[in-house]
Amino acid sequence: MNFWLMKTEPGTFGIDDLQKAPRRTTSWDGVRNYQVRNMLRDQIKRGDLTFIYHSSCAQPGIVGIAEIVREAYPDPTQFDRKHDHYDPKSSSSAPRWLTVDVKFQRRLKRVISLDELRKLENKALAGLLLLRAGNRLSITPVAPPHWDSILALE
Repeated sequence: MNFWLMKTEPGTFGIDDLQKAPRRTTSWDGVRNYQVRNMLRDQIKRGDLTFIYHSSCAQPGIVGIAEIVREAYPDPTQFDRKHDHYDPKSSSSAPRWLTVDVKFQRRLKRVISLDELRKLENKALAGLLLLRAGNRLSITPVAPPHWDSILALE
């Protein structure tokens, strides 16, 4: 099993939306970064767990946990001309973008803020990609010791 951190903006699609989704499951669509697309394709597997991280909000931080319940498949939004994620260079015979399905598992007992995570950057969370300067990836791997250290903060 691998561990991940998926960023989302709560005003667009947050933990509340995931929890209210049919079967508490949704596709994680809209990824338009090749590095993340390759992780979706090659590394993220059914049964993996991911932190749900709220960004671009008053208190950025980890708010919950979801499970990967379907491995990578073509993101249908890339073909929808009316969708914000439409990609005219993508075709059904050669899709460029992928998605996975995630299922709500639980909320954390409290939000673990970015500020709190930064305080542990040189200790228990050294090397956590979320804390790397300039990192803007929407999905990042989380090492098992980092996963455990974050959960211990609850």
